[in-house]
Amino acid sequence: MPRSDTLVFLMGEYRAEFPTDRHYATNHMWALSTGPQRYRFGLTRYAVRLLQDVYFLDWTVEPPTLLGHRQQIGSIESKKAESDLYAPLAGRLVAINAESLDDPSAINVDPYGEGWLIEIESEAAGLLSPQAYLEHLESAWKVAERTIKGQIQ
Repeated sequence: MPRSDTLVFLMGEYRAEFPTDRHYATNHMWALSTGPQRYRFGLTRYAVRLLQDVYFLDWTVEPPTLLGHRQQIGSIESKKAESDLYAPLAGRLVAINAESLDDPSAINVDPYGEGWLIEIESEAAGLLSPQAYLEHLESAWKVAERTIKGQIQ
């Protein structure tokens, strides 16, 4: 049973839970306020499930870089794919989680805690509420499910 402070999205039989105490970006990153106009970002359980077993993380930017929305900031490799990472919003990159860079397994085990990725100073315009993110997942899942089924066949 999910906790009352989480929402659940079913990916087939897999339950992708996500906390309601934060906001979300359409690129499947969560955003948690850590101070005035400062947000910590990480990958959602939905993203981690699609990637499966993240084992390499690389950043192409360093703090205190000014970021544009959807600017490429790094890459991630996993059992399923190698993907570019993009800034979830415009702002100033102020921190990178060095621990997840050295050992990205925390992204798999604790994506909403120790597996966080970056911190950005920004006004956070354009982030989704938990309910809006759930609606986004419902529409994104239709495309992802077709892709996954195509890979299996």
